[in-house]
Amino acid sequence: MRKINPSRAESTGPVSPGASSLGESLGRELSTAVILFHEAVAARLGLSAVEWKCLGLLDQHGPTTAGRLAELSGFTTGAITGIVDRLEKAGYVRREPNPRDRRSIIIQGLPNSGLRKQVMPIFASLGRAMEEVCSRYSAQELATIRDYFERTIQVLRDETAKLT
Repeated sequence: MRKINPSRAESTGPVSPGASSLGESLGRELSTAVILFHEAVAARLGLSAVEWKCLGLLDQHGPTTAGRLAELSGFTTGAITGIVDRLEKAGYVRREPNPRDRRSIIIQGLPNSGLRKQVMPIFASLGRAMEEVCSRYSAQELATIRDYFERTIQVLRDETAKLT
């Protein structure tokens, strides 16, 4: 895989009419930066970004069925099966019988101190850098930024739902 410098990465994909609007151009840049960051984290762990984010969903939501993981991620259950196969083979998750439904399984994230040791410094550094960014804004400005991100997240979830 070739190395990409996120600060020099060019946008890929079609440019929609009006792409010069501030919201869209900043949104595209933020999206690219976030995706490339998580791709770099995943690559360091020997995972794909999709596998890394599915591990994150399991960490955030706890043990869940494959169907629920598919809902949370937006992937098909078939795609989730392949992702879970790879995560299980790598020792990050295990499948357990669902005590409430014999036809399904529960995907359980496994404790992995090696993973945590690799990831903690990365996110500690990111956290410090983001604290520095936030320190430049007043409480009122941060509330506005929070509102913007919460609304943006909901728009993205709604638009993702339209695609699946």
